[in-house]
Amino acid sequence: MLAYDASAEFHDFFERHYAELARLAHLLTGEKDAADDLAADALVALWQRWDRLRAAQHPVAYARGVVANLARERIRRRVRERRRVALFWSLGTEQVDGPDVAAVLDVRAALTRLPFRKRACVVMRHALDLSEKDTAAALGISVGTVKSQTSKGMAELERILAPKTVGDLAAGGRNR
Repeated sequence: MLAYDASAEFHDFFERHYAELARLAHLLTGEKDAADDLAADALVALWQRWDRLRAAQHPVAYARGVVANLARERIRRRVRERRRVALFWSLGTEQVDGPDVAAVLDVRAALTRLPFRKRACVVMRHALDLSEKDTAAALGISVGTVKSQTSKGMAELERILAPKTVGDLAAGGRNR
């Protein structure tokens, strides 16, 4: 009977939190396709520890932390892959121009430009509307770090997303 209770409890947990965890993964990685996989992987990890976690005060905070860690690992893996590809192509004689600076940046693209901890804090605080305490618990950092990283992340987003006027561009050119 206890195994059934644990299974039913986990199923209820899954139903209540899967969409939020997938959304968190999507916002952290910027990859919609990977979000479902990361949320599912996190829930598999939780199921394996469910006997201990079901008695925990905040199993959803632990789940968010698992998603954040999996997202961080995925981002690091992709960065390493890009570096290897860039190294391979840099051996050739053909040079590739940088990104199209005229492209419009949306919030998701701007989020991907933030360092992971700032991105995680901004996403958890503003997209998921978590408290500073819940964000700190999910990321395994202090509330003060959540406050500073969120503030710095928001300032960077404002800078990245700020509209450039003709006057700003002209002034930038004169100061160089």
